[in-house]
Amino acid sequence: MVKPAPEPVYPAHWEADVVLRDGSTGHLRPMTPADAPAVQAFHMAQSQNSIYLRFFTYKSSLTPKELRRFTELDYRDRVAFVITRGGDIIGIGRYDRLDDPAEAEVAFNVSDANQGRGLGSILLEHLAAAARENGIGQFTAEVLPENRKMLQVFSDAGYEVHRHFDEGVVSLAFDIDPTQKSRAVMESREHRAEARSVAGLVAPASIAVIGASRAWGSIGQQLLEHVVEGGFTGAVHAVNQEALEVSGMMPYATIADVPGPVDLAIIAVPYDQVATVVEQCGAAGVKGVVVATAGFADDGVHGLALQRALVRQARANGMRLVGPASLGLANTDPAVSLNASMAPELPLRGGLGIFSQSAALGVSLHASLSRRDVGLSTVLSAGNRADVSGNDLMQFWEDDPNTTACGLYLESIGNPRKFSRISRRLARSKPVIVAKSDTMGLQLPPGHAVRTTQAPPGALDAMLRQSGVIRVNTIEQLTDVAQLVVGLPLPRGPRLAIFSNSLALGKVVADAAGHEGLEVAAVVADLELDTGQSRALPMLRRTVSQALARPDVDQAIVTLLPAAGLTVDAIAATLKACSDDAGKPVVAVFAGIVDRRIDVNRQLAGGLPSYSSPGTAIAAMAAVARYAKWRTLQKPSFDLPAGVDTDAAGQLLEQWLAGVAGDGLVELSPARTRQLLALYGIDVLESVPFTTDDEAVAAAERLGWPVAIKTLEATLRHRLDLGGVRINIEDAASLRRNIGHMRKLLEPYGNVGLEVQSMAEVGQSCTLRAIEDPLLGPVVSFGLSGDAVNLLDDWAHRIPPLTVDDVAELVRAPRAAKRLFGYAGLPAGNLPALEGLIARVALMKDEHPEIAWVEFNPVLVGPGTVTVLAVRLRIGNAAQRTDSARRAMIS
Repeated sequence: MVKPAPEPVYPAHWEADVVLRDGSTGHLRPMTPADAPAVQAFHMAQSQNSIYLRFFTYKSSLTPKELRRFTELDYRDRVAFVITRGGDIIGIGRYDRLDDPAEAEVAFNVSDANQGRGLGSILLEHLAAAARENGIGQFTAEVLPENRKMLQVFSDAGYEVHRHFDEGVVSLAFDIDPTQKSRAVMESREHRAEARSVAGLVAPASIAVIGASRAWGSIGQQLLEHVVEGGFTGAVHAVNQEALEVSGMMPYATIADVPGPVDLAIIAVPYDQVATVVEQCGAAGVKGVVVATAGFADDGVHGLALQRALVRQARANGMRLVGPASLGLANTDPAVSLNASMAPELPLRGGLGIFSQSAALGVSLHASLSRRDVGLSTVLSAGNRADVSGNDLMQFWEDDPNTTACGLYLESIGNPRKFSRISRRLARSKPVIVAKSDTMGLQLPPGHAVRTTQAPPGALDAMLRQSGVIRVNTIEQLTDVAQLVVGLPLPRGPRLAIFSNSLALGKVVADAAGHEGLEVAAVVADLELDTGQSRALPMLRRTVSQALARPDVDQAIVTLLPAAGLTVDAIAATLKACSDDAGKPVVAVFAGIVDRRIDVNRQLAGGLPSYSSPGTAIAAMAAVARYAKWRTLQKPSFDLPAGVDTDAAGQLLEQWLAGVAGDGLVELSPARTRQLLALYGIDVLESVPFTTDDEAVAAAERLGWPVAIKTLEATLRHRLDLGGVRINIEDAASLRRNIGHMRKLLEPYGNVGLEVQSMAEVGQSCTLRAIEDPLLGPVVSFGLSGDAVNLLDDWAHRIPPLTVDDVAELVRAPRAAKRLFGYAGLPAGNLPALEGLIARVALMKDEHPEIAWVEFNPVLVGPGTVTVLAVRLRIGNAAQRTDSARRAMIS
């Protein structure tokens, strides 16, 4: 009796919300048999030409047999995706496996009304990801020559497409493994789409304030007034079911009653009404919503579920959502002049873009920047950050000509790999300042629904450093740095000229500069400023300008005690002129001012950063100098190691994981570990376990003398002091004696196994570890074995993919790394070989999330060779990484 085929399991992990080319959103999911009526409706709504291009003939409707074939899928050999908007199907993509199990035929159908919005390329990315998951490596397609749009989808995808024309049909074939070009194409499309989605929020043509009230001081009333009084250049509508007049305008009862299209809806209704209003906005064709209403974070599990439902509802209807608990957004561009926020007036116009999360910190950040007179371009408060995130804003800022620097206060991070990818690119052209708490990633603020990290302390900060961002701890530090980067040129290097009218103050500043890593090129601490304004200011300008003209001076700090006859504003104007003339940054510190009416912690003279504390100024200058140095480095170089077989490694891992259920982990045997590592060009010095002395001698004879013997017990195998290792054993007799001594010493630890291994070149012992983290994905850690890592936690961390520079910095980052460079008369280790090993491990870990944990310990770094003596490796079912070879919004 033939057993019936198992019921197909719906692959829920393939579902995704996606941003379309025009910045709107849709929901992508696998097709099911229940979609048959919707597929028929989709087909019958298509034009005759579209049907002909898809089926090479015209058919007014699909037959029942065709509908079953199209919708009844096994999600392995036959897969189909639909993209929906408001419940309607707007695009379909499918593949069917061919006789060659590594090949599948792919086809698409996009509704006439939605063509040109990038649905075909999105469907192709998701079909390719699903096909690779099912062991398919190549797609084929047959397209009519006149179907130029579909031919364009394939040719623009970044794959190497082979074409063949036969009997009036263009046959295409291409490998679907991600390539550098295909990834670049995907990221470019993602960038344009997400930038447009944010542009639609911060530069709308029309706004509706839903919940606008006559009650003075209510959120809705304030938001409406701020939009109107801020001089918004577009149409403004009030929506209130009960009021007859709001802020001088006649309100509409519902969003559906508003005439004409509404780009942005600002929602300030009671908590229990938000879901209904979002649904109404979707039905009315609103493009984006800002939810000012709070309460979701206070309502526990129910509030979080409702928040997620809001996001699903918004995205399914093409809308992006800001909030909940958002303070709103602002755009100081005169062509927009939008203050849809709780701030009483439009911010000062300038070049700094700001993103914040919780309302309280958003208020604090806005107030701090306002006090400092730092001009802003765009401001967005994400509140609970349920949808629109800092990644979205960075995509927008990269293209925004009004934004010259970016500042983000982050309390949680939903997609660190994507953040790293975007910020690394953005920071090449615009400074990115990120303020985060030390607990970010370890615990979540109320209302935030993202993963937490299990990575070692410092891994998240390492990711930020790799990305080129200027990392600070507080709002005040963010503002300190923002003053420098929005109004001044970047320093060309770390060399600093110090000026003061106090010898003691000049020395304090010089000491602080050295501590922060700046190089003191000149100190002038005897400025005579008590000679009157007409003499002191020209002297000050001449002295500072002469120093700035020197090639060994990159920037200057002028730290002054109050001088008779000189005002802060006059000094600032002089120093700003010096900076402008030299094209180098100059910072002023006015210490000792006790007059509360004089505020020096702000921009003076049209852009001169000034501070009351020299330590604060120096810390900000050092942070900017490190960023400027990062920008001078070569663009990221990802040199792929030779001799790597990714596909074979993936097949082995899939085979070994076949019987592993759930979150279980399996530690590979030494033989399997060596087999896997060999596919990445990584050799492990062979070791042979033994039970008898004769077996040990036979193994040593084969491996070659001298040899070492080690215990198989993980906690003892590196401990010479506990008798877990014996080295430099020259002959059989000595080997037998050492085995006897070891077994006697190890008796207290039980019946531990032993192994014999040939000796490697003497060198520094190091440890290399890589893990798969729920939040960060792959994390690579490096340190020098022994007390450095075990007691002092002297690790360095990086997040793959690693550039050549990342690998070099990782090796040099531990404090004990000096031992690798000829410390205390010892020979230097073979650094190129060590860096090569790390590059291979990072690539392997990046490509295979199934590798849950791997540790190389010890790795001996000798003058001539680098030898891996032992490796332990555990595998498990791969978590869905937050950044992959398909575009998908984090839900």
